Amino acid sequence: MPDLGLFGWIFVGLVAGWLSGMVVPQHSARGCLPNILVGVLGGLLGGWLSERLGIGDARGLLGAIVVAFVGAVLVRFVLGTLEDGSRRQ
Repeated sequence: MPDLGLFGWIFVGLVAGWLSGMVVPQHSARGCLPNILVGVLGGLLGGWLSERLGIGDARGLLGAIVVAFVGAVLVRFVLGTLEDGSRRQ
């Protein structure tokens, strides 16, 4: 993963969280701060998965956004599943 610094990773998280919010139809984790958190968690998850699956390193800003976006989509699906489970009880 590239070394983007703190503000670079916040930006990547914001973009990845926002894009994943457009793709995943649930209404959880909306807004600037939740999008950043989902995107940063997605970056961690996406980076870990890409390393484990042998897909390779994310090179540059665009690669970091793509990896974080894939991870953020997964995070949103997990959050939506947890949210649906708590509504049923």
